[in-house]
Amino acid sequence: MNVREDAPPYLDKASPEAWKEAGAFAATVSQQALRLGLDPAEAELVKLRASQLNGCLFCLDLHSRQPRRAGITQQKLDILPSWRDTPLFTDREKAVLTIAEAATRLPISDETRTELAAARAELGDNVFAAAEWVAAAINIFNRISILSEHPIHPRDADGKLL
Repeated sequence: MNVREDAPPYLDKASPEAWKEAGAFAATVSQQALRLGLDPAEAELVKLRASQLNGCLFCLDLHSRQPRRAGITQQKLDILPSWRDTPLFTDREKAVLTIAEAATRLPISDETRTELAAARAELGDNVFAAAEWVAAAINIFNRISILSEHPIHPRDADGKLL
């Protein structure tokens, strides 16, 4: 099932029904996020930033391709870890990135609560909640992939497997 003999079991293979339900959960979160007004590119920024913070190689591999498809420039993706230090990100993008980091770096501090209040003022309740749901969902998938030690495979410049 896994490449290494001593590797843990893939959670998705060990419990395919739970994996199927996790996929259904993620699909519901994505649909609701769109309905609540979170732009697909913003959702991808949340997923990529949380995956960076968690160090999830599998999700980083996946969510470094999808933001480009959603229209995020390569320059923004290249400097994403330093988003706070550049004017290239919009106020909305900064707000959703604040949520991504807060949802990933628990517990929430007083300073983070202040930043989240500013993000909520920027986004409104619906988009704010949508971004939180996206952040919560990607954190679940990060943990599944990290615990399973899901491998990544070499890809070409277009993202196709080699």
